[in-house]
Amino acid sequence: MEIVESVGRIPVQNPSKEEFSSSDLKWVKFGSKEHPDDVAVIPYARVNDFIIGECCRVECPTRFHIEKGRKRARGSLKRYKSDEYLEYRQYWCSFGPENHGEGGKVLPSRRFRLNTRNRAARPQSMRGCQCHFVVKRLYARPTLALIIYNDKRHVNKAGFVCHGPLDGDAIGPGTPKTPYVCEDIQQQTMSLIYLGIPEENVLQKHIEGIQRYCGSDAKVNKLASQYVQKLGAIIKRSSHELDLDDQASLKLWIERNKKSIFFYQDSSDADPFILGIQTEWQLQQMIRFGHCSLVAADSTFGIRRLKYPLYTLLVFDSRQHTLPVAWVITRSFAKPDVSKWMKALVERVHTVDTRWKPSGFLIDDAAVELDPIRGIFGCPVLFSLWRVRRSWLKNVVRKCANREVQREIFKRLGKVVHSIWDGVDSATATEEFMQDFVDQTAFMHYFKDCWLPKIEMWLTMIQNLPLASQEASGAIEAYHVKLKSKLYDDTHLGAFQRMDWLVHKLTTELHSSYWLDRFADETDSFKNVKEEYLSSTSWHRALQIPDSAVWLDEKDHLLAKVPSQKEKNVTRVVSNPGSDFAFCDCPWSLQGNLCKHAIKVNMVCETREGYQSSMSLNSFKQLLLQLSRKPMDGSMELDKAMAWAHQMLDQVKRLVELDSTNSIGSIVNSFPLKWASRRKRSSRQAIACLALPSPSPKEQSKNKNKSLALPSPSPKEQSNNKNKSLALPSPSLLNNKNKSRKRKRLSRFR
Repeated sequence: MEIVESVGRIPVQNPSKEEFSSSDLKWVKFGSKEHPDDVAVIPYARVNDFIIGECCRVECPTRFHIEKGRKRARGSLKRYKSDEYLEYRQYWCSFGPENHGEGGKVLPSRRFRLNTRNRAARPQSMRGCQCHFVVKRLYARPTLALIIYNDKRHVNKAGFVCHGPLDGDAIGPGTPKTPYVCEDIQQQTMSLIYLGIPEENVLQKHIEGIQRYCGSDAKVNKLASQYVQKLGAIIKRSSHELDLDDQASLKLWIERNKKSIFFYQDSSDADPFILGIQTEWQLQQMIRFGHCSLVAADSTFGIRRLKYPLYTLLVFDSRQHTLPVAWVITRSFAKPDVSKWMKALVERVHTVDTRWKPSGFLIDDAAVELDPIRGIFGCPVLFSLWRVRRSWLKNVVRKCANREVQREIFKRLGKVVHSIWDGVDSATATEEFMQDFVDQTAFMHYFKDCWLPKIEMWLTMIQNLPLASQEASGAIEAYHVKLKSKLYDDTHLGAFQRMDWLVHKLTTELHSSYWLDRFADETDSFKNVKEEYLSSTSWHRALQIPDSAVWLDEKDHLLAKVPSQKEKNVTRVVSNPGSDFAFCDCPWSLQGNLCKHAIKVNMVCETREGYQSSMSLNSFKQLLLQLSRKPMDGSMELDKAMAWAHQMLDQVKRLVELDSTNSIGSIVNSFPLKWASRRKRSSRQAIACLALPSPSPKEQSKNKNKSLALPSPSPKEQSNNKNKSLALPSPSLLNNKNKSRKRKRLSRFR
């Protein structure tokens, strides 16, 4: 835009509206090239109309006060520029410039008097707003006014909206009269709005929560309705784009949400970009469900579609469903970079609970570095097969048209993995598999490009680490599916390549969804939400199928049939029953997911003979065999191994007993008694209660009216100590001394 050098070249504007604002004027650049200002010229008689219009803007209603003012007399200047003033007034938004909010600073005392008649309603309402403009009554043309708008945005120094409808923390003059809204009620209302629940239902649940604190009142209901409408408008108007530039927008979000950031490292030539996000609620859930339990990882989500992959840490709640407790956005999975954010996360947890320690860490990627996990979390590492199984099954269905071929290929892939326990060379098994299905060119091309170079690494990891169960794998997969549905349903063009969009989605919609699931389960409210939450994993859906509904081929053990629970006269066929690589023909399984029919068939096959055991059980058996074979007979290592085995067996028994019982009291009563040590006496008690040998009954009768036996004093000492007794301080004497000292101290202040 061209910079105007003289005020005389700026056209005079006189809008036809009675009250007009900055949006009704055309602004031009005026001043130096380094710091040009937005200016406009209007009649001086219409300055008040402009100020009223600025105060009544819909997006940010406010009031303006005079921050500075100066005047000149006419004829006082012999030489003057075109922008010299006859009257000068600086108008500032009444929500600034001071900041009385959290972390704000108050300006020092002023040397001039302020016009305080039209300032904000209360001093504590001031939020450091930087919106201000200057009105100059021109010296050369007193009938005109030059308006210089220094900052049109109602934001604070950090660049965030600090008041008005677009501010989530806005405080209005009627705040003392509003009903009490605790954090749970506010989070509940926000979660319902984010999930798209109708406003009538949101208002009903909001009023029910408020009535627990304020009772039923027409005024309370009216204020609650206004609160819900305002919160809904804020959420609908909110955008992930705090700035047009993605990096600048992300830095603004980080500056505003420091409490939810546990690690941040900006990208440079030496260090990669790393952003660790964990809200206060996620920290509570990590401490609650992660201590002495399992922590899992969903790694490398969105490695192809997102700008930076997403790494999620999960815990298992009381229903054995997964909860996301931390998100890490980074491309680097090198050992030094992983150690940085893992240390920061564990240190944050230990600031709340120093005893927090997980019992195991589940990974799903063979390329993950194990040393940081073992060193920082201090627990064993387990491996989950869900990612391998999902990738293979999805591509088998996509690239092979014949259903029988699909079943046979998936079965043979399971045998390749199972070969590590059967004593068969995995390389030989892989080569035979590729030769048998060489005619399936589409799938073989995918297998050679994506898996053949790294299949040995994956099989080695599966062999060396304990394997997670199907229940844990199904829970992790359920989170992955939900995350995919929440993120990839956005139709915003180019949103996948913006970091601020990903952060906004995670901390609003996804976070609110899991918060509401836990709230509905713990309070037994929102029946529809609770039912959907309980049936979110294939394992829990499989528990609803009765055992009698499963038909097994007892002769060849090749197929199993399960009737559909939703569609009548429809039967699902499960091939390769009893295996982790069981193949079902239901739509959910054909998408690559672990379906309820395959899980239910495997549950029934556990109690039948002739079916192979699960891979997690084979891994457990191999671990026990290695433990029993390792020590030499008659050595001390055998004693250590036996002690560890007995300790582990005792813990397993207790876990099984805890899982199978209906009453925790029966388990607590069976615990052995623990004798607590006596508390040590304090120094005052040690003086007051001098330890003397207890006398016998005869001595007690003899010394009933006698004092403590001491060496006989001399005649002078007898006369001096005639009325004195042994100086043994008692608790009453010490208390009296303390009271007298307090009185003396108080008397000094009087």
